[in-house]
Amino acid sequence: MKILVLSDTHVPRMARDIPKAVYAEIKKADLIMHAGDFVEMSFFNKLSKLKKTVAVYGNMDSRELTSALKAKEIVEAGKFRIGLIHGWGSPDGLAERILEEFKGEKLDCIVYGHSHRPMNETIEKVLFFNPGSPTDKIFAPYNSYGMIETDGKLTAKIVKL
Repeated sequence: MKILVLSDTHVPRMARDIPKAVYAEIKKADLIMHAGDFVEMSFFNKLSKLKKTVAVYGNMDSRELTSALKAKEIVEAGKFRIGLIHGWGSPDGLAERILEEFKGEKLDCIVYGHSHRPMNETIEKVLFFNPGSPTDKIFAPYNSYGMIETDGKLTAKIVKL
């Protein structure tokens, strides 16, 4: 399974839309995972029409989104379990707070956002994956999104835009 991973898109507040390169990759993906901060329901709806989309809400999302989406999800992708959450608070200690949120769950990967800082690192045998933001470079050196593949083994990569 090929999963396109987004977070912190902030459409239409920070950008009118995500880059065209991301749409090209969506066509090749089996699933979209979005770790929150869409901002408006219209962008969630747009993604959902393109491909099956699993998403959570973030701290910048509208009331409509926070009513429609959960704060966290667990996705079964083949033999792998992937936790999905936005995150909160300071970027410092964010991974530890998120790990605590999923305590007791047997996860292979946790996808999160909030900090806009791309991350692809294993902590306590769990892959922590933050795709960064495709539209907003605040707190990050570049715009990016992510790809996760679950064919046989779990692999993830950050894609710079």
